[in-house]
Amino acid sequence: MSTVILIMGEPGQGKTTSMRNLNPETTVYFDCDKKGLPWRGWRKQYSKEKENYFATSNAAAIAQEMKRIHEEKPQIKTIVVDTLNWIMIDDEFKRMKEKGYDKWLDLAYSVKALISLAKQLRDDITVLFTAHTQTEHDDSGYSFTRMKTSGKKLDKTSVESMFNTVLLAKCVDGRYLFETQARNSTARSPMGAFETFEIDNDIVEVIKVLEEF
Repeated sequence: MSTVILIMGEPGQGKTTSMRNLNPETTVYFDCDKKGLPWRGWRKQYSKEKENYFATSNAAAIAQEMKRIHEEKPQIKTIVVDTLNWIMIDDEFKRMKEKGYDKWLDLAYSVKALISLAKQLRDDITVLFTAHTQTEHDDSGYSFTRMKTSGKKLDKTSVESMFNTVLLAKCVDGRYLFETQARNSTARSPMGAFETFEIDNDIVEVIKVLEEF
């Protein structure tokens, strides 16, 4: 069974930048936002010609390529899906003229099915999903941050519950960090894996810790 990690956060908080130290020779990147990667020289590392970069938000296409990696590409150790939100938006736009509850059931199923498939890949693969967040406030001033979803069906199922590791990306005083445990959020990680609630946002170091855990 593969390792799956969710990295969530608001735009500009370091979700994508945390992938900067991944080895492009052993990584496949699904750029669902189709905006490119935020570090210098990324085009020399990732491209369609190298077969390690795909600008798509089509869940079926991503699932098909995941299966191909699992079966035919033993050199690939890391898969990035950035972001889950654009996969949801893609599905919404395709079915925007449809009415009724069924389309929201289908949307929830496609997201859950993609995450479930990711869990069934080879043991030596790590799948990194990213997602945007939303923060809710009540009248008492309490706030809570969770993954932003499309449709109440996904809200009820709680996408984060499908992951053992959910990291909250944030920038504090110019330092980009991951929150590893819940502090008014759905962040979580295996007990004892990380010594502190906040760590540097280098996903390579996170993967190393989880591999040794």
